Amino acid sequence: MAPDFFRASGETIELVVRLTPRSGMDALDGIGRDDAGRAFLKARVRAVPEKGAANAALERLLAKRLGVAPSRIDIVAGATARLKTVRIAGAGADLLDALRALG
Repeated sequence: MAPDFFRASGETIELVVRLTPRSGMDALDGIGRDDAGRAFLKARVRAVPEKGAANAALERLLAKRLGVAPSRIDIVAGATARLKTVRIAGAGADLLDALRALG
């Protein structure tokens, strides 16, 4: 069964991330679910949520952890919210395997 916090569509992957800024460290903390049962990837970064710093830190963290260039990662929804939709360009098998390993 595929994890339900991301979906592949053509040459892109979209994932739902719940970001906690001002953390003690940058980390991905597995999968969580909201009250409605929707899944999201839990992430935390040291950066503050000012002038896009936390979002940029999230993009760098995902790029490093998933082994992709940071330029392939964009936050497409929720830029000022804790729950974000992140799009990754290029849906290769290695990337899909890395995402499944997070779940």
